[in-house]
Amino acid sequence: MVAPRSPLPFATARTVPARHGVMLGMSLLEMVLVLALVAALAMMAAMAMNGGMDGLRLRSAGKALAAELRYTRTRAISTGTVQQLQINPGSRRWQGADGHHGELPQALTVRFTGAGQLQTRRDEGVIRFFEDGASSGGRIELRAGKAVWRIDVAWITGEVKAGPLHEGAG
Repeated sequence: MVAPRSPLPFATARTVPARHGVMLGMSLLEMVLVLALVAALAMMAAMAMNGGMDGLRLRSAGKALAAELRYTRTRAISTGTVQQLQINPGSRRWQGADGHHGELPQALTVRFTGAGQLQTRRDEGVIRFFEDGASSGGRIELRAGKAVWRIDVAWITGEVKAGPLHEGAG
């Protein structure tokens, strides 16, 4: 009697003889450990290229302050009233429209350049936005080590530009 044939050639099971002491493939734990090691190396490389945590704080604070300046300008236009943002470079504190306020990280150095006539105190800078979107203008520089983030406010248009200051840029 002939053994019944399987209708499909791939349906037959083959067995491979096991070798004693030799493991084929990798375990899930080994795969996870390798992926974690690669992720950690990639994160360290990214931090080294971007200035580490101080660079991250610098970018974050710069973007947040620029966003607050844009908000203050928008409030001046939408309400039809003059709005201003005050910044104290020594204490790294600022106050904007509608009571918005904040503090910049201790690791940063702040420098303000603007219209002296608007300053009520010597250690304070003011950027004022008018109903038509124009402003008194000004510049805020945030520093962390050698890295600089510059925020410029145009006095005619009130446009806020922010970004890192690169070597050789004025």
